[in-house]
Amino acid sequence: MTPSAPTPRAWPLLPLLFFLAVFLGSGLYYTSTGTEFAFYQIKAPVVAMAAIVLAMVLARIAGQHLNSSVERLLAGIGHSNIILMCLVFLLAGAFASVSDSIGSVEATVQLGLRIIPAEWVLPALFLISAFIATAMGTSMGTIAATAPIAVGFASATGLSMPMALGAVVGGAMFGDNLSMISDTTIAATRSQGVSLKDKFRVNIWIALPAALLTMVVLVMAGGSEHAVEHKPFEFVRVLPYLLVFALALSGLNVLAVLIIGIVVAGVTGMVIQPEYGLAEMNGAIYKGFEGMFEIMLLSMLIGGLSQLMTDQGGTRWVIERIHGLTRLLKLPLQRAGEVGIAMLVVFANIFVANNTVAIVLTGEMARDIAEDHGVDLRRSASVLDIFSCVVQGLIPYGAQVLLACSIAGISPLLLIGSIHYCWLLAVAGIVAILFNRPRLKTSS
Repeated sequence: MTPSAPTPRAWPLLPLLFFLAVFLGSGLYYTSTGTEFAFYQIKAPVVAMAAIVLAMVLARIAGQHLNSSVERLLAGIGHSNIILMCLVFLLAGAFASVSDSIGSVEATVQLGLRIIPAEWVLPALFLISAFIATAMGTSMGTIAATAPIAVGFASATGLSMPMALGAVVGGAMFGDNLSMISDTTIAATRSQGVSLKDKFRVNIWIALPAALLTMVVLVMAGGSEHAVEHKPFEFVRVLPYLLVFALALSGLNVLAVLIIGIVVAGVTGMVIQPEYGLAEMNGAIYKGFEGMFEIMLLSMLIGGLSQLMTDQGGTRWVIERIHGLTRLLKLPLQRAGEVGIAMLVVFANIFVANNTVAIVLTGEMARDIAEDHGVDLRRSASVLDIFSCVVQGLIPYGAQVLLACSIAGISPLLLIGSIHYCWLLAVAGIVAILFNRPRLKTSS
């Protein structure tokens, strides 16, 4: 049995620091030598496995039995959030592959280019992703549905691939952050004991300016100099994507949305292409599975490693250090508390690579800090959700970035600099804390 409140210790953080140093360090090294696919020269899952071995060795030195460490590793790998993520990865890969095999992606892009001027492609991708994520309550499902279209737009217009994907990931994080049915929203409001609508009223005044600035940046980045080649297309090939978008907006579970999308895409291919049969559909699905193998394996291993660190007191150590730091900040009491809450969830998210888990881990401590520093609990819930959203959208080993990069075949570090919304949200969040905006009326 794992104690409910492990003793805070720093050494359990070493394995994740090792992973980050090797993963990022090797990528930067190979980039400096001009190696193609620099961040794929050292495979991240192999480094993650080495980090897990290091975590078990350290735990054994500290007196923990090896069998116990293995059990906790498996508990982390088998966590419902991790399993859900892996299933989304597999189904997203399958849907993208089947859609591509029947020409659905190309047809959807051509339809979009007839409706959207080339210079408005980037802001349109951001708005579509934001709308879907707000309705679905999940950034992962949104990216799975929209990223293949972004790849097609980038190829057709000559836009930067990272910019197109950055618009999708940014929009997905914006919608996920504000959605009433998002797991992060629910976790933040429950942990702070506030209503969904009260948290939304605070969040919208911080997230909306960041989103509007993002739109301006994307309009400027889109430009009008990109040549667009219009090609004939069959509208029937667009139907799988239209159906997926409609089902996503209806609030249907993301797994069901993707499964229905795969079936409809396959059947559409069989109807319009006589040579496209069950064998071709089967092959396309499996090809999609194969394309997601690395990201799925990495997510499982990071989930297990995070569980080991949490059980051994590493995450608790970070949380308590930040809690103590808030008492030393030379800021007004309320602002010091909000800075502490932001730092708390940022560091927790960096170490567990899951924004919902980070909020759950830090929620109770954040509420303690809020009450100690006179922070309105509606603001503490908003700060938790905003800064977990920022980190989750920018860490190169986070599920959202990995999914988008797997679909496009680009490096995670190449993408994170183009996720403008998350960078601007960080700035908006800091400004909101420093200037105490928005000002709240006393809740009745």
